Formats: sequence, structure tokens, C-alpha cells
Amino acid sequence: MPWIEVPDFQPRRPAQAKAQETRAWYSIKNAASEDEAEILLYDEIGGWLGVTADEFVAELGAITAPKIKVRISSPGGSVFDGIAIANALRSHPAQTTVQIDSLAASIASVIAMAGDRVVAAPNATLMVHDASGMCLGDAAEMQKMAEVLDLISNNIADVYAAKAGGTRDEWRAVMRNETWYLPEDALKAGLVDEVMSAKQAPAEDEPAQMRARFDPAAYGYRGPAEPERPKPGPPPARPEPAAEAPAPALVISVADALTETEVAALRELAQAHLDTAPLDPPATTDLDELADEQPDDWAASLAHLTTPAPWGQALEHLTQTPASSATDA
Repeated sequence: MPWIEVPDFQPRRPAQAKAQETRAWYSIKNAASEDEAEILLYDEIGGWLGVTADEFVAELGAITAPKIKVRISSPGGSVFDGIAIANALRSHPAQTTVQIDSLAASIASVIAMAGDRVVAAPNATLMVHDASGMCLGDAAEMQKMAEVLDLISNNIADVYAAKAGGTRDEWRAVMRNETWYLPEDALKAGLVDEVMSAKQAPAEDEPAQMRARFDPAAYGYRGPAEPERPKPGPPPARPEPAAEAPAPALVISVADALTETEVAALRELAQAHLDTAPLDPPATTDLDELADEQPDDWAASLAHLTTPAPWGQALEHLTQTPASSATDA
């Protein structure tokens, strides 16, 4: 009989021990973001001792994140465990991205085809080949084993054709040759959608996401301290307005320009004018009427003003220019 699957020989073990062995070849954890879960397939898939994919599928069904990243570094393993994992990933509502970190060979390459998007890391390798198994028995058993292996290989070829295009027979020819692909070759063959660069730049919104995840304000940080501003002092005192200098005045003393004899003559003239001037004011201010009413007194009172007097002669030298004075001399 073919030894592709031997469920009748599974030893029964406690659930805890079985869970520990199961997690030897896969792990599921939350990624950096709450919106994405991460699955690591970093070992052989399944095994002959009955460590199957049932617990993996159960944990996968509990993921509620909208995104799942499956990272693969596996040489393959159990065909039927791999088919169960691939179908579980396809049926999960999350958007699935498969990233081949190192090796996706045999049934691990079939799991990789289940991603909505398949990415190959730098220097990663992908390998496809026909199914293989062990058989113990007569010729009829050997022939039956060959038929089963062909059926399984055709089934796997259909997986590659659905992802990359082509026919079953074309992919069976590739599988019989046990073909190995480097990232660029896998991209040309259509098995992967993208080849990661050696150093990928972060997404445009990644710095914003990092800032959102780490808020220093939660630790009391409020940004760099502002330089201390000097305290304002009292306003400067206003200067007292300067006192206005008095306008220059020219004071002339007539007495300083006259001799004592001339000053005495002026005093006599003024006293004589006061003695002769009428004490009462005239009844009218009209000059003509005043002349008519008092012709004699009025004319007499003014006659001395038009008559040359000794004081006029005394002051005559003040009205002469230096030139005329010099001429008179």
C-alpha cells in the first residue's frame, strides 16, 4: 500500500504535547500593527508522526485581523497538510500576503500560491517537483502507488497553472525536471508577483504610523523648551522738557544816549507841556469841530510842537549819520 498518509498509525498523545510539536513548524502572532497578523512557516510541514495541520487551521480561523502575512522558509513536507493550509488561507476573509524569506520548496511552494500577493525576498529560492512517497508491497501495489503519485502531481500542477498561467502538462514537465527558481526567475515564470529590493524604503505613511504608535506626550514631553524671555523692566523716564529760552529783547535807555543837560531840557519841556495842557477832555473828538469851538486855545496849545525848541537842537546830533557828522566836523 502507498505510504503517503498513514492516519491509522498515529500514536495518541496529550493535547498539550501535540500542541508543542505542532508549533515546532509554525507560529501565529500579531505583527507590528493590530491590523495584521503574522504566520511563520519555518520548518517541515506536517510529519509522519501524525502532527497534522488541524490545529494550524483552527488557530487561523480565530484571526480577526484584516491582513495576514505568511512568511515561509520550509523544505516542504506532508502534501495533504500543505493542501489543507493553502485552502484555509484562500478561504480566510483577510487579505493574505505570502513572503518567501528563504526557501519555499515542494508543498511549501504550493502554500505560497495561496496568497493574494506573493513576494520573494532577496536571494530566496522556490522549487517545484513531482510528488514522491514510499511503498511496500508487490508489483500491483507499486503500480497503484505510481497512479496515486501522478494524480497528486497533476493536482499540484493545476495550482501553479492557476497562479502563473499555462497548462497542467506544461507544469508537469517543469515539475518532472525538479526546477529551482531564484527571485527574478520566479517573477518571469509568474510564480511571484514582486521581488523585494535589498533595502526597501518605508511606505509613505510608515513614519506617521510609527509616530502614532509612540506618543512622547504620554511621558510628559511637550517639545523643546522655549528660551526664557527677559522680564520687562520699568519704562524709561521721560526727559524733562527744556525750558524755552526767552526771546532776546533790545532795551535802549534814552538817558544813556543823552547828556545830563539834554535830559534836564527834556524834563522841563515835558513839565511845561503838562502845565499848559487842558485838564478836561474836549467835548468832541472831531478835529474840525474842536478847531471851531476853541480855535485860539487849541492852536496855541499845539504851536509849541511846531516851533523849534532848544531840545530839538539838543537832539539834532542824534539824527545825523556818521558821515554827515564827519562832514560837519
